Amino acid sequence: MADCRARLPLARPPPYGAAMAEQRGTGPESRFFGFREVDPEQKTPLVRGVFSSVASSYDVMNDLMSGGIHRLWKNTFADLVAPRPGEALLDVAGGTGDIAFRLKERAPGAHVTVCDLTEAMVRVGRDRAIDRNVLTGIDWSVGNAEDLPFPSRSMDAYTIAFGLRNVTRIDKALAEARRVLKPGGRFFCLEFSRVSIPVLAEMYDRYSFSVLPRLGQAVAGDAESYQYLVESIRKFPDQQALCQRLTAAGFHRPRYRNLSGGIAAIHSAWRV
Repeated sequence: MADCRARLPLARPPPYGAAMAEQRGTGPESRFFGFREVDPEQKTPLVRGVFSSVASSYDVMNDLMSGGIHRLWKNTFADLVAPRPGEALLDVAGGTGDIAFRLKERAPGAHVTVCDLTEAMVRVGRDRAIDRNVLTGIDWSVGNAEDLPFPSRSMDAYTIAFGLRNVTRIDKALAEARRVLKPGGRFFCLEFSRVSIPVLAEMYDRYSFSVLPRLGQAVAGDAESYQYLVESIRKFPDQQALCQRLTAAGFHRPRYRNLSGGIAAIHSAWRV
């Protein structure tokens, strides 16, 4: 994994007005739903609406959109988390259970709590758990990454996969992640990122904007939600920018690992 520290410039506090605007939730990502500018107070309900719409077809669409590669990314992610028996693990935005199931497979004695903004996604995850006969060791809850319903210093690891870019206030979510982690706890984020190979980047853009919304319409009957998902990837901070924001949130030793040429990336950091 790349160590971000050597490449990060010295952090400088933003001007007072910018800092106050960010606290009010008017930072860049809070004002955009995909490419469309919105009131920050509208974004979370809009995101919830997207995932309520696609919940029943979410896992099928992941396979179709990525050609199954997302499974390899998630396996790599769970391997890097390397959960241990007895640990308390929090998987945020993990509604359908893909990460939770992988963590339990690697550490059956760990306890995983799934927390997702959208009840429909959580219902899909609970149904999948029953189908797999996973009846204990995973708790399912509905909650916002910006205001987690868990005690401070209660988790050994925090994971979020393909969810951080949908959060209205990313910095607030990172602060919440640090709050719920125990000292020595670990933060892991798997998210779409910036492609580092120019030719691949061009091909990826063409595929994303021309194919994915049509696929969403054909399979899920919802082109608009998948148009948003494509646009949200382009609005998300790149690898280095996310490292900076992890540092600003109080995390130590932020690092990242590119997957598939930077189409996705795993960020990790420590809470001390």
